[in-house]
Amino acid sequence: MFQARTDLAIEAREIYEQKNKGHIKDIELDKEEKDNYSVTRVKILNAYGEKRLGKSVGTYITIDVPALKNADQDLKDEISQAMAKELKALIKPNKHTKSLVVGLGNWNITPDALGPKVIDKVYVTRHLFKAYNKTEDEDMTSVSAISPGVMGITGIETSETIKGIVEKTKPDIVIAVDALASRKMERVSTTIQITDAGISPGSGIGNERKALNKETLGVPVYAIGIPTVVDAATMVNDTMELIIESLKNQADKGTEFYSMLEEMESQDKYQLIKEVLTPYMPNVVVTPKEIDELISNLSLIVANGINIALHHGIDLKDVNRYIN
Repeated sequence: MFQARTDLAIEAREIYEQKNKGHIKDIELDKEEKDNYSVTRVKILNAYGEKRLGKSVGTYITIDVPALKNADQDLKDEISQAMAKELKALIKPNKHTKSLVVGLGNWNITPDALGPKVIDKVYVTRHLFKAYNKTEDEDMTSVSAISPGVMGITGIETSETIKGIVEKTKPDIVIAVDALASRKMERVSTTIQITDAGISPGSGIGNERKALNKETLGVPVYAIGIPTVVDAATMVNDTMELIIESLKNQADKGTEFYSMLEEMESQDKYQLIKEVLTPYMPNVVVTPKEIDELISNLSLIVANGINIALHHGIDLKDVNRYIN
């Protein structure tokens, strides 16, 4: 059966509860509504919840911003601050925290370039701490950053590169930034996910590499991601559901045709999609046409959030002056 591709825990939960017509007892959910955005916290408590959602045990924070695609500077700043607040609450950094920020993805492919673009804007300071032999500062913490590329470019597994850097530089935490996949077009470029459960690079597009988490790297790994693509097959499925709903509205209740539409199972639709798409485009993802501008804006929002969260003496005025 066709499986909807998504990296978002909030969507995995929605899909599971829709399919099983009920709430998952092994998952905690909390939602907070703001004027311009909402924050949803999904906490997977144990192995049962992990198995049901296909996501590792941990906390997944989703910031939904419907207007993010057309955000003005005020909204960008507001979301950077919201992201910094959630990241701080998750990491709980102090003046001595040493961080490694990793920009995952392929800088040659725009929808996959979020991580490398963020690295360009992260305020790195580890070299200054080393040069002045300092362990703390009144405004900054020690931050290093790397964009390791993808195996198709480097010939090296991303996890191997990051593990070597972690062993050599000994950070207290790793923050990985990556482009994600969503199952809903409306969440593409409008949703930010933050988690303490690490990340499996490329999982959303069916190219899963070795996970980056505490078990593989030896230090806590926090992941930040924004969906930049949606699977073509999920778009076809959603379109079919809209068509079926429209036909139901036009059909007379009680007729054989209406009953057929009413009883059509999701599995039937998925199977039909699989049979139709496989010969032509079995592994296609879709991204907005304005993705270049979106990645530029989103990378700035994420980088500002990271800079504010990690550097205790830096605020929005400082990061906006530092980043062009």
